[in-house]
Amino acid sequence: MSAPDRIEDFVLALEAAFVEGSLTRLKCGGYHGPEAELKSVEARKVALKAGARLSLVFRYKTRDITKNLTLEEAMDFVRSGLVGQFRSARLETTDFDLQFERQGDKTRLKKTEVARAAAEEGHDRVKNRPLGEGGKTWMQALGITGADGKVLAASQDKFRQINKMVEIFAPLIQELSAKSPRIVDMGAGKGYLDFALADYLAGQGGNAQIIGVEMRPQLVADGNRLAAQSGFSHLSFVAGSILDYDAGGADAVIALHACDTATDDAIFQGIKAGAELIAVAPCCHKQIRRQIEAGRADGRLDFLLRHGTFLEKQAEMVTDGLRALLLEASGYRTKVFEFVSDAHTPKNNLIVAQKGKAPARAPTLARIAEVKAMFGIERHYLEGLLDLP
Repeated sequence: MSAPDRIEDFVLALEAAFVEGSLTRLKCGGYHGPEAELKSVEARKVALKAGARLSLVFRYKTRDITKNLTLEEAMDFVRSGLVGQFRSARLETTDFDLQFERQGDKTRLKKTEVARAAAEEGHDRVKNRPLGEGGKTWMQALGITGADGKVLAASQDKFRQINKMVEIFAPLIQELSAKSPRIVDMGAGKGYLDFALADYLAGQGGNAQIIGVEMRPQLVADGNRLAAQSGFSHLSFVAGSILDYDAGGADAVIALHACDTATDDAIFQGIKAGAELIAVAPCCHKQIRRQIEAGRADGRLDFLLRHGTFLEKQAEMVTDGLRALLLEASGYRTKVFEFVSDAHTPKNNLIVAQKGKAPARAPTLARIAEVKAMFGIERHYLEGLLDLP
């Protein structure tokens, strides 16, 4: 692996840890650039009123200077710094440590598995929850809180989920290039995420337009009524299917727990619209599982695929893995991670794809074909939507 590739892998690991909330510390050392007396730079994630930031402490011989950067600014800083100014960098997360070292023209990247507690993000964050309790109309109407504004015992998991989703989505939305981004939620249901984002972003001074697309007319009517009652003029719901809706002009397309190929419909709509951000939390993986079950997979995988529980897990991973590859082949940089603990929901993987940030090594269609052949897959549903050969 070349030095630029190692640097890019380090930067992408930093981005994933920031978004997932697993980042505990970042340190860049061995400085030998133009700034006099600078020794190192240390960083951690903080929550500010303007959104999540990476707080960098520049350590000089006689003073420290703190700068709060957006994720994109921090990634650019680390990427350029590792090219020639810092000889080493260490990324510490709740799951692993990643060490980058450079000696002359040689670079090394070493990953070590660990287990540590998540870091406190401090500042104006309370209990790591961007959405507080209280007498909010939408929370009570959706059954999250009672009349006293307290979260109901039966809704604790749902409250944690929507807080985690806001924690993940808000920084991504705030980084969109459009000043008034258009966010389309495919298969919105009752609109838990839409109301949560509308509430949080409005509180941060944002002016994103959020549109929930839902097949069931009653849920659409209920959503629009509740949005009006809550004073969310920037939130609306429309009736229609995912594929029939015109997503043109969408800056972000999201879909939570759209069943089986409905997730692919949402991804396709995002790609077709040229959305800057596509984020989906898949649910059910029947289309690929049926093809694997047909028995055409590589015989060497039989020790896994002959067990139903392993087959189900493999079908999920292969389905979402191919989705990520197809997104990357379409010009998106993609990451897949757990957004909440599986103690709250087993459907807890999130695929996040960002346009204009192409992967360091974009996959070829030949590579996608190799993966399909390994598992006996004739065609991924998303391939058909994209009209790939």
